Amino acid sequence: MTINEIQDELISDFELFDDWESKYEYIIDLGKQFPPLEEQFKTEDNIIKGCQSRVWLNAYMDGELLKFEADSDAIIVRGLVSMLVKVLSGHTPEQIASANLYFMERIGLHQHLAQTRSNGLAAMLKQMKAYGFAYQAKSVNVE
Repeated sequence: MTINEIQDELISDFELFDDWESKYEYIIDLGKQFPPLEEQFKTEDNIIKGCQSRVWLNAYMDGELLKFEADSDAIIVRGLVSMLVKVLSGHTPEQIASANLYFMERIGLHQHLAQTRSNGLAAMLKQMKAYGFAYQAKSVNVE
């Protein structure tokens, strides 16, 4: 699936819920279902700066695709980062770097998250896109 197809699927999932209490419960469920990050990757280098909760992000290349693993010590943040990983992981660095992520706005996350959570979500996205740019530059330099 493309990044946009995954975003559209997430938007459809959220449209099933009538109120924000149900949507928060869904985000928490996503966090509970999200596989934990192996302890070896929960390092200071992998912590995303700008998040109120601790969020770890591990990025690696798998062939031509950039993959992400993440975790958080806060369950709702774990759900938020799980959505970003679902949307961006498994695509090329170029696709990740140039992705226009619209699902957060369409779902209404920015209007319904506390300012600190919204800032943290932006920091997570910024870090994932930075990995896309970095790995894109690496592949250009290797060729």
